[in-house]
Amino acid sequence: MSLPEIAKLGHVALVTPDIEKSLWFFRDVIGLEVTEEVNGTHYLRAWGDFEHHSLSLTAGDSGYVDHIAWRTKRPEDVEGFAQLLEKAGTEVRWIEAGEETGQGRAIRFKLPSQHSFEIYYDVEKPKADEKRRSVLKNQTYKAWARGCSPRRFDHVNIATSMDVGEILDYLGSQLGFKLREYVKYHQKTVVAGWMSVTPLVHDIAVISRPQAETPNQLHHISYWHDNAQDILRAADILKENGINFIGPGKHGVSQAFYLYVIDPGSGCRVELFSGSYLIFEPDWEPVEWTEEEHSIGNTYWGDSVMDKEMNKPTIKA
Repeated sequence: MSLPEIAKLGHVALVTPDIEKSLWFFRDVIGLEVTEEVNGTHYLRAWGDFEHHSLSLTAGDSGYVDHIAWRTKRPEDVEGFAQLLEKAGTEVRWIEAGEETGQGRAIRFKLPSQHSFEIYYDVEKPKADEKRRSVLKNQTYKAWARGCSPRRFDHVNIATSMDVGEILDYLGSQLGFKLREYVKYHQKTVVAGWMSVTPLVHDIAVISRPQAETPNQLHHISYWHDNAQDILRAADILKENGINFIGPGKHGVSQAFYLYVIDPGSGCRVELFSGSYLIFEPDWEPVEWTEEEHSIGNTYWGDSVMDKEMNKPTIKA
């Protein structure tokens, strides 16, 4: 019997104390499409996302991530992960079909850092209504309908006050993520790691923040644009809407072209992301960055403020 496998990053469920401001930001400025609104929760996706949603927004007393969700390769993998996780001592809670709009039965559990993960397979893939539908049959919505208009959901970056190496080991041994790049201090302490289950350099990153108030913090969520010119266009759109940002710049780790912006409603940081490289090698050796090289890995070129201001957690995850 084959081991269960995660296929891809699915969505992030975000709680915000100012739902109208967050909805304006993600819908009108970032340019996500609203799939539907059910019982006060707004479900959104980018114009190239196929699943029911890659982001949900729900009103709450504070800004935080309710869960980060991953889709498996096969329906039976959800049960498979439940069994493996429980055997390893992780408490698993089942989410029945219909409890989360657009999604089938799922499991939820916490990493050792207390970040909440969800694993599912069954999901709706609704077509866009005729007014918003692309003439391209392999694309969900018309591109450039509004705002910065990213193509798809790309990755998440979580922060923790715990030992990063422990979290990376858990993601690898329990969930099958592969380490692609990492930063090591003093030749022994891993302070950041980038992992994936796809050819992307990272579907998830984990970074150390020893002074964080809780071990489960969010650094950012990320949406993908086709090219660097799209990021420059996004910078103009953000500025026209009175929103400040950091970048554009280029990371050494992942080689991505980026800018960072904060949702004014929830406090969630969003990275608009392009470039990077893909990994197809089955024997890939993780790339190590030393403490001396970390500044290159973080900001190869671009805004130096990145290291001081944007390298902090934003909200609880």
